Amino acid sequence: MTVHFVGAGPGAADLLTVRATRLLGAADVVLFPGTYLDPDVLSHVSPAAELVDTQDLDLDRITDRVVTAHRAGQDVVRLASGDLSVYSALSEQTRRLDEAGVPWDVTPGVPAYAAAAALVGRELTVPLVAQSVVLTRTQARSTAMPATEQLAAFAATRATLVLHLAITRTRSLMAELEPDYGPDCPVVVVHRASQPEELVLRGTVATIADAVEEAGLRQAAVVMVGRALDPCGAGESHLYDPRRDREHRHDS
Repeated sequence: MTVHFVGAGPGAADLLTVRATRLLGAADVVLFPGTYLDPDVLSHVSPAAELVDTQDLDLDRITDRVVTAHRAGQDVVRLASGDLSVYSALSEQTRRLDEAGVPWDVTPGVPAYAAAAALVGRELTVPLVAQSVVLTRTQARSTAMPATEQLAAFAATRATLVLHLAITRTRSLMAELEPDYGPDCPVVVVHRASQPEELVLRGTVATIADAVEEAGLRQAAVVMVGRALDPCGAGESHLYDPRRDREHRHDS
């Protein structure tokens, strides 16, 4: 038996991968994050499966439940919101499973930032505007950020920024970003993308904090900052340029 870590995507039940739905349907035990998951996602789970909401469990208790189920010969799915490649505690959990001798694998999910960008119909990398996306978070009552990963350093690049776990600090963060991005730089906040409660707030570095505070947002939102969100003066991709030599397809 293998423990399957599965990205549940941004929340909508129809945004899971085909592989994810197959694994959920075959699982005997499913551990899920009740705080961030639309309950409809669990419609893919067999009625005979045991459901374990992990929102009130620490990592050791979660691991104990996974290891116990595995040793009992049960198929286990550990659901994570979004995609497991960012902010999922995958490394901590798999380290514990390795120590216990429990095999595991990972099935990716649609990340929250991708769902947010799709909802507002924006590409985050626009020619001549922004060709990099920085996924980062802020620190409040959470794990310390590495000294080399300060927001000011990322802001100096003027790349498209996607801020996770940052919604309660929107005002102070915008003040920190304003010197590099300017007060008129577009900002989009997406709360619970693809879920029934989804909400989109549009503004600028100078105005978005007012909108966030008026809406009363406290969690489950991503903040996107950058000129790519309103790409005036954008160029066009070399890939589709009619002047490009298409006979040498391996050229960059």
